[in-house]
Order: sequence, then C-alpha cells, then structure tokens
Amino acid sequence: MAVMTPENLVYVRPSAFTDTPTHYCPGCTHGVAHRLVAEVLDEMELTNRTIGVAPVGCSVFMYNYFATDFVEAAHGRAPAMATGIKRCLPDRIVFTYQGDGDLASIGTGEIIHAAARGENITVIFINNTNFGMTGGQMAPTTLPGQKTTSSPNGRDVELQGYPIRMAEMLATLDGAGYVVRRSLHDPANIRKAKKAIRTAFETQRRGLGFSLVELLSTCPSNWNLTPVESLKWLEEHMLPYYPLGDYKVAPSITAAKI
Repeated sequence: MAVMTPENLVYVRPSAFTDTPTHYCPGCTHGVAHRLVAEVLDEMELTNRTIGVAPVGCSVFMYNYFATDFVEAAHGRAPAMATGIKRCLPDRIVFTYQGDGDLASIGTGEIIHAAARGENITVIFINNTNFGMTGGQMAPTTLPGQKTTSSPNGRDVELQGYPIRMAEMLATLDGAGYVVRRSLHDPANIRKAKKAIRTAFETQRRGLGFSLVELLSTCPSNWNLTPVESLKWLEEHMLPYYPLGDYKVAPSITAAKI
C-alpha cells in the first residue's frame, strides 16, 4: 500500500467529520456544503468549541456527521435556538444550517429578527429552490415557471408571487454584518464558497455580528435530473435570478481584514 505524503495526498476526511455514511441523494450538494464547513472548522481549530443547530429538513440528521456538539430545532426555529445558545455560551461558535423551505418559509420571521438584532451567530443557508425532504414542493425560492410537485404547471407569479431573494433582503438590515451568496456548481465556485464560510465564522469569532452565507445548491432527485444535468441547470437557471456576490460586508469586517 502506498504511503500518503503531502505531495500525493488527494483526499482525507476532516477531523470535524464522523465516520458515518451519508443519507443524501446522489449528486446532492449538501455533502459538499458539509465538507466545506468541516474543513473550515478544522483549519480554524474550532471543532471542540462549536455548537451546530439543524432544523427539520434534509439536514435533520446532520448531527450524525459532525464531531461537534449539535442540537435539533423545530422547523424554522434554528435561529431562535442559536440565539439562546450563543447568549448563554458566548465563548462558543454557534451556527445554523438551514434549507430554503425552512429558512425562507416557516422560519422567515426567525431569520429576519435574528439578523435585525445583530445576533453573533453564523447561518449556512442552502438554496435548492424546493422543499427537498418532503417531496419537492414549491418553496419561496422556487423560480418563476419552475415545476414542482405542488406547482406541476410551473410557478405562476400572478398566483403565487415571486421568489424571495433572501440574501438581498437580509443585507438591508442594520444588524447584519456579513451576508453573501455563493454557489456549489463547479470547483472554482466551491473554493469561493469555502472562503466565504471561513469569513463568516471569523466574523462571529471576532464578535462582529450576524453572518450568513447563502449557497446555491442542487437537488437532482426532486428536479428529476441527473447530477451532471443538475449542475448545468443551476448555472443556467438559478444564477441569473440569484446573482452571486457580497451583499453586506460591514465596515468593521473590512477593517478587521478578514
């Protein structure tokens, strides 16, 4: 057996991960997002002082994968639980990991007010334009004309309104310090997503306020596409409606040279 050295090392499981097989569908980018979070926790040496909060949704079993303390919140209530944990244990790194059906629907009020209060927590927001866990129903982020199990003819904006751009909306709140949108559809953007996640955790570590990284993600099973087709669909359809970029970088964060 070949001996692994820094020169030929291709992959190693982050120590922030447990040795647990994934339950996610083939091609789902939740696994990519998980790995980025785990790598950042390792590199910042935060694993032993981090508490994660996952609500109901595809990430409901997230506590199985991370070697950190984890709690499960009711649907949409992760920001409220994270607020309580952070206020009781201000020395811990506290983050929520939420899908669009959770954060942008039943949890809209929770996330808006956590950001408005400037809670010193980090939010990883997965946007795959549908309710993934419950069968692919239309979410607040579903694109105009996009077909889902509850909008089989496509989202009709005259009846169901327009998708909500959460990053842009949250960035208008004074309590938000760092709000950005990245994507997981190719290696270059995955690297940028990791850098943003690290900046978000560093924002919290330095006590600079609420931080959120929105990640455009794929859902091959509910989109009825192959994993490769899903990546192309994200690039062609999601990027035009959800432009990537930095929507709020507070002066304090810029001054800290994070």
